[in-house]
Amino acid sequence: MKKITKDIYLNWYEEMLFWRKFEDKLAQVYIQQKVRGFLHLYNGQEAILAGALHAMDLTKDRMITAYRNHVQPIGMGVDPKRVMAELYGKGTGTSQGLGGSMHIFSKEHRFYGGHGIVGGQIPLGAGLAFADKYNKRDSVTLTFMGDGATRQGSLHETFNLAMLWNLPVVFCVENNGYAMGTSVERTANHTDIWKLGLGYEMPCGPVDAMNPVKVAEAMDEAITRARTGGGPSFLELKTYRYRGHSMSDAQKYRTKDEVAEYQKIDPITQVLDTIKEENYATDQEIAEIDKRVKDRVAECQKFAEESPFPDKNVMYDVVYDQENYPFLSHKPQ
Repeated sequence: MKKITKDIYLNWYEEMLFWRKFEDKLAQVYIQQKVRGFLHLYNGQEAILAGALHAMDLTKDRMITAYRNHVQPIGMGVDPKRVMAELYGKGTGTSQGLGGSMHIFSKEHRFYGGHGIVGGQIPLGAGLAFADKYNKRDSVTLTFMGDGATRQGSLHETFNLAMLWNLPVVFCVENNGYAMGTSVERTANHTDIWKLGLGYEMPCGPVDAMNPVKVAEAMDEAITRARTGGGPSFLELKTYRYRGHSMSDAQKYRTKDEVAEYQKIDPITQVLDTIKEENYATDQEIAEIDKRVKDRVAECQKFAEESPFPDKNVMYDVVYDQENYPFLSHKPQ
């Protein structure tokens, strides 16, 4: 694994803080009705992305996930201004404003969504890995899902084929404790989700996903296994989300004390504590990072708010490939 140096810690702190503040800004503008529809935020789970990116080869590896998907494409290299514009429904967004919160996508940066169907991305991730193996590429696909998605039949069908075909894929369940408002304890008679891999003889195990170092170590082992022909892995990334399932979640299924306990091990705080303990940065340098993050978020908001909405014709042009499609009764004005 690549050594985790002072520069890595400083980069982790700045990027993780930016992802957190980016999501906080989205929550703010959502209340102002500048962002509509569903909005699922990543607050608390940032160590997963930070650790995964450290282990990945961003020149060839791929990522696919569910609908909590705003910051992953940013980590993969997508311009955050375009991500925020997409949530605003603007024409400068990653999908010209037509995808919205749950469907961020960038083939250029090997980020394949953003999927609203629970568990729907799991077989797609295996499909991406199958394409890489078929075409003799040494790329690896990271396939993320929530704990609720592990109760879908698509997971078991995919696990079976992924092992049968020895695909270069890492399956990653982001276990934040709740499938919407249903706790893991109420979804099955076992709480160690990683053990689902045992039935397929798939290498599997739990990971402390509040710590980016632990995530990076586990990801590096799994990615190396996949890249060298060792086949799939299944990682249970034990994390926590500080906000509700979505902005409409009243969070009556958990207590404030529970959230407060997990905030004591906030991944961003853990990284910052290491920076201070190792004297990687002065208070002044940390303050400068905080200001850069604040300015970047403001730039994203300004870009999104000043961007135009897409032309109405775009909504029709991307649905039908055939221009004179016979079942259209009218053309938009």
